[in-house]
Parts: sequence; structure tokens; C-alpha cells
Amino acid sequence: MSSRNWQLRVQDILNAIDRIQERTAGITLEELAADEVLFESILYKFMIIGEAARNVPAEIQDRVPEIPWRLMNDMRNVVTHEYFQIKLRIVWDGIQYELPLLVEPLQNLLEREARKEE
Repeated sequence: MSSRNWQLRVQDILNAIDRIQERTAGITLEELAADEVLFESILYKFMIIGEAARNVPAEIQDRVPEIPWRLMNDMRNVVTHEYFQIKLRIVWDGIQYELPLLVEPLQNLLEREARKEE
């Protein structure tokens, strides 16, 4: 059993997305490729996203099937265990196109569940 509730895990995902977006705002793919420290810090945030997603209970995940819970965990597994296969372009595309799509559904999930608890 996790020591943190699932709402905190979802907030961890949102925080990691926010940090990734802050760190990559206004830079190019080439600039990211040239900055190893930045790239590694972003990969770490992807690990957090995946680990947090993995710890959101299945019954909560089932409430929002449009969120790619499994893919978030799969990305964590690649970064952690298959790091030698990481493709910069795939990470970049995820930052540019996939992460922004997660924010609203995750925020809505937290808001909807908070209203249920009132």
C-alpha cells in the first residue's frame, strides 16, 4: 500500500508536467539535445509521472480512460530500464504534444473527486 493517497500522486503528475513545460519553454529540440543536464532532468520528471500513474488505483484510472495511464508507466519503464533506447525526438514530441493533453483531464479528475467528498 502506498504511503501517499492517489490525489497526491495525480498532483505529482501535474507538477512534473509543469516543471517539464517550464524547463522547455522557448527552447528548440536542438537546444535540448545540447543540454545533457536539462535532458536528464526532464527524463527524471517522466519517471515521476510514470511512477505516480502506476500508483493511482485501477478503479480511479477506470473513471478516466482517456488518460493514458499505462503509457505513462511504460515511459517510466523505458527511462528506468531501457534508457539506452531513449529517442530524443520521441521525448520532444511527448513534451510538445502529449503532456499538454494530460493537464485538463487530470485537473478535472481531482476536481470531480473533491466534489464527491464534500
